[in-house]
Amino acid sequence: MFWEQLINGLTLGSTYALIALGYTMVYGIIQLINFAHGEIYMFGAFAGLFLVTVLGVNIFVALIGAMIFCMLLGILVEIIAYRPLRGKSSRLSGLISAIGVSIFLSTLMVLLRGPNTTRYPEVLNIHSYTIGSVEISSLQIVILLVAFVLMAGLQFMVQKTRLGKAMRACSQDLDAACLMGINVNRIISFTFAVGSALAAAGGVMVGIYYNAVWPYMGMMAGLKAFSAAVLGGIGSIPGAMLGGIILGVLEIFGVAYLSSSYKDAIAFAILILVLLIRPQGIMGQKKIKKV
Repeated sequence: MFWEQLINGLTLGSTYALIALGYTMVYGIIQLINFAHGEIYMFGAFAGLFLVTVLGVNIFVALIGAMIFCMLLGILVEIIAYRPLRGKSSRLSGLISAIGVSIFLSTLMVLLRGPNTTRYPEVLNIHSYTIGSVEISSLQIVILLVAFVLMAGLQFMVQKTRLGKAMRACSQDLDAACLMGINVNRIISFTFAVGSALAAAGGVMVGIYYNAVWPYMGMMAGLKAFSAAVLGGIGSIPGAMLGGIILGVLEIFGVAYLSSSYKDAIAFAILILVLLIRPQGIMGQKKIKKV
């Protein structure tokens, strides 16, 4: 049972990690918690559902299509809701705007689809494989592989490409990056686009894993992914990956060995403990503020 629950936890944690990456990248560059990110994840799940059921494409085409759609949605949200407030004296205005966008997007989906849960069709032929006494499904293997490829691709892009170098420069000092000729607005929009695409991938995979999507699915998933980002170290990409995996594993073990009643409480208990013991997170670093 331990090993099967570990696989379940890794599967769930990989989706949390994909969502958490969007939080940590945006915060790392503009110091903003994008609380509308969970709704981007929700829109990605519904975009994948639309592509599968209405257009009849296979799940991998639907995954790519949902990622592209949410990239555009993320850019639109950044341009309309966040860019006009950037540089204002109070960061509270950006936070309020993020909450407003979150409520708007979830309400919009309720108007489009209704408040009820929608069943996700079976888009993969699921087979079970037994390794010793451990059973793993082909769906879990696909989710883990897709998540690993996306996270590895993100890490490569950030560390080895010019866009990644520009993102790291903006993360260190926006003003200095602007003086060096970097188009800061373009980099920030690109960061929103990448984070939104990863969230959409997580939404599609959660939809096919649980066979259900609903308009408010982004609220709790977004809060848990934010907790994962804080656990790993907000602003750290490897930290967000690690935090998501740890949170998913602990949540599944909590349900298996304690009670399903603790399923949602575990994430926030971890968030409180991290803030009390190590506020910078597992892979975060303390920032020395010069005065």
